[in-house]
Amino acid sequence: MDDIRFAGELDPELFNGIAKRCAKAIGDNKTCNKPSQLRRFYDELVMWQTKVGADNARFQEVRPFILMLNAKAAYAQGRDLIDPNFVKLLERCLRQATDAKTLGYAKLFVEAFLGFYKEVRPSENK
Repeated sequence: MDDIRFAGELDPELFNGIAKRCAKAIGDNKTCNKPSQLRRFYDELVMWQTKVGADNARFQEVRPFILMLNAKAAYAQGRDLIDPNFVKLLERCLRQATDAKTLGYAKLFVEAFLGFYKEVRPSENK
């Protein structure tokens, strides 16, 4: 997960190979990490990114609430709904989101991750 970086020049594989590798690693845990659970975190990230848009001042205002996603992930992990690997992935993405632009990259990365994750875990009922 150290290669998830949103600052500077983006790695061409960020939304492809890196996201796919993360999806495979997290998808190995079949006891938790249901796609619907992970999607909840993505949906909230989308909500914050939509509220912020390209406004860096707005980003700074709502950043504490964005970072609160880490606490929500820790709670979900405590209830065995998600595993520590997803918590680390989300934490890494949120730490890299330092302004409106990088928040957009975080949203896109989680979107790419979820796309590949659906390939790894196509259905919760299987």
